[in-house]
Amino acid sequence: MFKTIKNDLPASIVVFFVALPLCLGIALASGAPLFSGLISGIIGGIVVGGLSGSKIGVSGPAAGLAAIVLIAIGTLGGYQNFLLAVVIGGVIQLILGFLKAGIIAYYFPSSVIKGMLTGIGIIIILKQIPYFFGYDPDTERNFAFFQLDGENAFLEIINAVNHITLGSALIGVIGLGILLLWDKVLSKKGKLFQIIQGPLVVVVVGIIFYALTQSHEILAIDQSHLVTVPIPEDAASFFEQFSFPNFSAITNPEVWIVAFTIALVASLETLLCVEATDKIDPNKNVTPTNKELLAQGIGNIISGLIGGLPITQVIVRSSANIQSGGRSKMSAIIHGLLLLISVILIPRLLNLIPLSVLAAILFIVGFKLAKPSLFKTMYSLGWKQSIPFFVTVIGIVFTNLLLGIGLGLAVGVVVILIKSYQNSHFLHIEDRSNGKHKIKMTLAEEVTFFNKGAILKELNSLPRDTYLELDVRKTRYLDNDIIEILDDFAYKARERHIDIQLISELGIIENPNSFIEFFKLRSKTA
Repeated sequence: MFKTIKNDLPASIVVFFVALPLCLGIALASGAPLFSGLISGIIGGIVVGGLSGSKIGVSGPAAGLAAIVLIAIGTLGGYQNFLLAVVIGGVIQLILGFLKAGIIAYYFPSSVIKGMLTGIGIIIILKQIPYFFGYDPDTERNFAFFQLDGENAFLEIINAVNHITLGSALIGVIGLGILLLWDKVLSKKGKLFQIIQGPLVVVVVGIIFYALTQSHEILAIDQSHLVTVPIPEDAASFFEQFSFPNFSAITNPEVWIVAFTIALVASLETLLCVEATDKIDPNKNVTPTNKELLAQGIGNIISGLIGGLPITQVIVRSSANIQSGGRSKMSAIIHGLLLLISVILIPRLLNLIPLSVLAAILFIVGFKLAKPSLFKTMYSLGWKQSIPFFVTVIGIVFTNLLLGIGLGLAVGVVVILIKSYQNSHFLHIEDRSNGKHKIKMTLAEEVTFFNKGAILKELNSLPRDTYLELDVRKTRYLDNDIIEILDDFAYKARERHIDIQLISELGIIENPNSFIEFFKLRSKTA
């Protein structure tokens, strides 16, 4: 791992500056103590990062769980009861890992995964626009399109444009300019610009700008538009920020319901993120999904025991890590250590960072996830790829992450059914000869009840006085529903003067009396 430290250290700094506001924002969105978001970020980096089999995945509190956490805290009657659900949820994830449930990630279509990445990128950009202009510091906690305050993301953007804070907007524009210059020009000029990453420079410039303009009448940035990290007065007050689960609530059935919900949603979100990050990893590493579930389970147990939020692998941090050149799990671990060190040693310095600067950093992350060229590429692949992709993107942007993925997956299943309907057989029609149509039907390798309608339609449309050559040599699986259709057709064919020639690896049978008996015999000899 230490062989790639020159890549991992700069990447970890970028991930740290991306993770810090997200940890705080998700804690706010969840109705939990701010410190709980930092705890889960630290555990996600150090513990899960160390145990995970992923080289580039980064874990922490997830926006997709914010609404579940917010409701659960109220339903369970307190944060300590909720922490118990987090611990139990972690144990359930361990069980899922031992049962090798990680394979579920491989059943999600590539178009849906790409749509998830793109949708998250768009959301990141939309949600950072108010920050960029210095308006409404609470918008980051509302990750859904329709927000908790009754407004939606577009109205927030309009309000932000109409209520620009000049200082925040100016340093945001400067920061964005520095990032683009660093990425497109300076990073190609020398090793120094590769070691010192643009986001770090932007944060330093942001702190200096705030310090120099603090007393300026027009350019001064209000405290509400800065990062807000809890500041302990001493060691005792630092440890007082930790919370512990109420184990006496273990008999409460609602705690178990929340625990199973957390385990299932967190596992699904993690596995989708693993699939997505492996796709965009330039080194094409493959993450062992069952090991990832085990790592996440241990992370959630520890996070729940000391007052943290539920943890998942998170695409925003992971993509930032990849885009910044992270090569091994050291970047995730170091980012967790940086979070720990920062909340202990330099919370006051962190609280001088303008949120508009962090918004500029996240703009770049979001744009790289939702590049306009990707939309063109997906459209060019045809409707079978583009429709699930666009439905997933729209669903995520206008509803939430899990519902958007569900919609995309549902459309993907429909596409599969349509493809299965179309590809169940191949039909070749020859010219009339000797007063009969000669038609050859070749069945696919696997024919299920999904293909029932297509095959029945073809058989019923055959004209009288037809010679049907039915080839099943390539067919390895034939659903009983299809066999029954063929058996019924054999009886009706005689009335319509249709002759059937059945071709299989067992030989050629003219006008078989029973398809059911034939396929029974075939299965015995296979």
